[in-house]
Amino acid sequence: MPLSPGDSPGFLLWHATLRWQRDISTALAPLDLTHVQFVLLACAWWLNAQGEHPNQLTLARQAGTDVKMTSQVLRTLEHKGLIEREVDPADTRAKRLRVTDAGADLAPRAIAAVERADARFFQPVPLDEAVSLLGRLARPES
Repeated sequence: MPLSPGDSPGFLLWHATLRWQRDISTALAPLDLTHVQFVLLACAWWLNAQGEHPNQLTLARQAGTDVKMTSQVLRTLEHKGLIEREVDPADTRAKRLRVTDAGADLAPRAIAAVERADARFFQPVPLDEAVSLLGRLARPES
């Protein structure tokens, strides 16, 4: 006999994920960012702050996104003036990513908005428990 929806971890995760995505989209809407735009901007900003100027592949790996989709979203972020692509002096075929001043201003504000939404969403669960469970689910090989 199959599990009822209320007893199915996958079904519950599906609904929790949908609710969380709606909350994040609502938090980012006033900043004119989609969720994936936010993730790529925030990852690029963080990497730049660490002294790195990643290429598209490195950023996609950091963000956990598809390389082709990453390229499309980076074009949008570039069009918005949030990211610049610069030729890599070591490999002229590659482009290094640099967050612009406008992107560097927006990224921390967007991160704060997402963190507030996360805090509200995960409020019923102690933070260390949520991080532990989600870490195990995101990286089962760890």
